[in-house]
Amino acid sequence: MSKFIKKEINKLNKKENKIINKKRNTIIKNKLNPISEKIEEKIPDKLRTTLESAFYNAFKMVFKGGSKYIEKLYNKEKIKLDHDINNYAFNKRTTKKSLKLIDFQGKRSKLINSTISTVEGVGLGILGIGIPDIPIFISVILKTIYEIALSYGFNYESEEEKIYILNLINVALTSEEEKLYYSEKINEIENKIDLGIVLENNLDDEIKETAKVLSNTLLIAKFIQGLPIVGVLGGVVNYQFISKVSKYSSIKYKKRYLKKQ
Repeated sequence: MSKFIKKEINKLNKKENKIINKKRNTIIKNKLNPISEKIEEKIPDKLRTTLESAFYNAFKMVFKGGSKYIEKLYNKEKIKLDHDINNYAFNKRTTKKSLKLIDFQGKRSKLINSTISTVEGVGLGILGIGIPDIPIFISVILKTIYEIALSYGFNYESEEEKIYILNLINVALTSEEEKLYYSEKINEIENKIDLGIVLENNLDDEIKETAKVLSNTLLIAKFIQGLPIVGVLGGVVNYQFISKVSKYSSIKYKKRYLKKQ
């Protein structure tokens, strides 16, 4: 491994550690927690169950055939071809400039998909819709990750990679202790995949776990989004979540790519 690649991996490790070890601002936490608790008290248990089920079904739908519809929203073959060309250039000349060419598609994906999610969130929020937009929201999240994965030369179609992707989402959208737990879990999954070791994880169980994570994380946001006018906030919320997912996914896939070099 060259000094340049080691240096780039160290940079990515620092960025990843910053995300994993980020603590909530104490003042903001103290002010928001009581408000969140009051809102949660008013949310019916039935809505909690419905929300979790909606996320679970959305993932199942996409993983069991929905990917072909998502792939119509971007040029999969072009991204793969661009990666092959840029990867060849990088292997020939390992420089910051050649690495930036590989980074380009992932960054472009982040910008486009964050914008899509904002429009989707605002539009459906104004109409007073919360839960029905979840399949769209999940599709945008997965579209973002898929494009990033392809830009670094990874295929997202295997069951193992789907499990990896689910845990990417878990790390990106949880906080503090949970984030640390999922970070350790995804590192174990990543090492096994890249070493060709069979995963013992069950895909359906992983989908249920991620559905629960999303349900807990977005419970208040989606409850508010289900109310007319106030629902406009949903677009902002969606943008923030897409940004978190894309940022973390870019770090992880880029690091995996560099380790393979």
